[in-house]
Amino acid sequence: MAEMGSTQTMITEINRLKREIFGLFEYMQRVRQEIAAIHKPADQADNLFSMEDQLDAIVSATEQATDTIMESIEKNNDLVEKLRARVGDDPEALALIDKMVDNGMLVFEACSFQDITGQRISKVVKSMKYVETRVNAIIEIWGKKAVEMTPVSVPTKREGDKVLLNGPQLEGGGISQEEIDKLFE
Repeated sequence: MAEMGSTQTMITEINRLKREIFGLFEYMQRVRQEIAAIHKPADQADNLFSMEDQLDAIVSATEQATDTIMESIEKNNDLVEKLRARVGDDPEALALIDKMVDNGMLVFEACSFQDITGQRISKVVKSMKYVETRVNAIIEIWGKKAVEMTPVSVPTKREGDKVLLNGPQLEGGGISQEEIDKLFE
């Protein structure tokens, strides 16, 4: 009779172990699906790995815009000095010119946002590269083919005008100006 209780306990333990292993298997399948979804998203615009390029494009565009603003302010300062020489001793005109110079300096100082923005975006990119490295390590562990063959649930498709809203494209991406011109011909 003692053997029967021992056998029953063993069967119970085996069944519990089977349930635990099956639960772990389901969990690992779910993790694999999530990794596969990151690796091969249905909408490439939402791809984790393209975000780095998008953020780099933001830094580049802000840098270019800031350079243009600062160069324009410098040119305006040169013009203001020429204007100051022509105005002479008119105190009202000189006060207005001084105010223009002050406003230009405020714009110049405000352009420091570009440096701070670039630094913060660089931190985000660094974090994303870390995540990308970890995801790629998991893909290597499972095998790239196994991840690529894993079914991925497709997010809902964009509808209506949202299909047309792809935002600014990266250099070399999107529709060229030549293609747009052809549409209007």
